[in-house]
Amino acid sequence: QVQLVESGGGLVQAGGSLRLSCAASGRTFSRFAMGWFRQAPGKEREFVAAINWSGSRTLYAESVKGRFTISRDNAKNTVYLQMNSLKPEETTVYYCAGESKGPFYVVRVGVADYDYWGQGTQVTVSS
Repeated sequence: QVQLVESGGGLVQAGGSLRLSCAASGRTFSRFAMGWFRQAPGKEREFVAAINWSGSRTLYAESVKGRFTISRDNAKNTVYLQMNSLKPEETTVYYCAGESKGPFYVVRVGVADYDYWGQGTQVTVSS
């Protein structure tokens, strides 16, 4: 088992920035690929960004490319999502997720691919 706890959400003006953190405890964090997802009320959870075990590979949703950056610090058991140029329509709950199916170079984008989820952190972008 692995426990994931997100933090860093909050209120920001349009065009502003936030950095989300996801702290992991339990099993060996460095063997987990990690992802960030978001879900608005009444909508399906959608992929935002993902990173492989070592951090050497990343993937992003088209809508956030060039504005968001996912990174990880395996020594701190933490994954980050730096969000710049935020838009009001990105107001929603953001979730981090982890999976350890491997191999080490794989980055997955599907909700069903991830086995562990945090409780979510609210991001509100005001216009």
